[in-house]
Amino acid sequence: MGLYRERGVVLRTIKLGEADRIVTLVTEGRGKVRAVAKGVRRTKSRFGARLEPLSHVALLCYEGRSLDTITQAEAIDHFRPVREDLERLGRATCLLEVVDAVVQEGEADPRLYQMLLGALRTLAANDAPLLVPAFFWRLLAQQGFRPVLEHCVACGSGGALVAFDVGEGGVLCPSCRHGTRITADALGLLRRILGGDLVAVLAEGPLPAGPELEYLGTRALEHHLERRLRAVGVLDRA
Repeated sequence: MGLYRERGVVLRTIKLGEADRIVTLVTEGRGKVRAVAKGVRRTKSRFGARLEPLSHVALLCYEGRSLDTITQAEAIDHFRPVREDLERLGRATCLLEVVDAVVQEGEADPRLYQMLLGALRTLAANDAPLLVPAFFWRLLAQQGFRPVLEHCVACGSGGALVAFDVGEGGVLCPSCRHGTRITADALGLLRRILGGDLVAVLAEGPLPAGPELEYLGTRALEHHLERRLRAVGVLDRA
């Protein structure tokens, strides 16, 4: 056990005692880190505001047996435009919840860390309506669950593709159809997201196929995580 430095994004916090918090972060070199920030709920706390969810911070921590202890925290980016816009904040909350569910303690996943940072920076620069579904599908692919989109996952037919099944992991033809209907527009958009056209997709405004892709992406993530995503439901009701 000893001191270490890391950079991370705060995913969530919970109260501990009268003045402390347990801070959960995703870091580049250590995966998920859970650490105690002592005294941060006091008015004169040195770094309480720097350790709010959505903050990108540089940390000095002391490694403990079950929980580490944060001894220093320096703000890198608070993503202020996201915090000041309820719709953007709702999208960011979805991203944090999903990453919290996927990343493991002590298992570095630099690609996931960079994916989250890139998504938050994109959201801070522009309220990209397709960011959440795009992130969900890219995350599934990054975690080894890239869906089959070019042919029927059941029989291999390359003809019409009309349904998507999360258990099968791809699209289905009319003969093998089960699961959820997928429109041609949604399928085309999903191919663009998982292909080389992500930047152009995120630059576009709201598209009719966007909600359909978000619904399918949410169901696919929930299937693999074996849990419901609460923040997505809140975003849908907003």
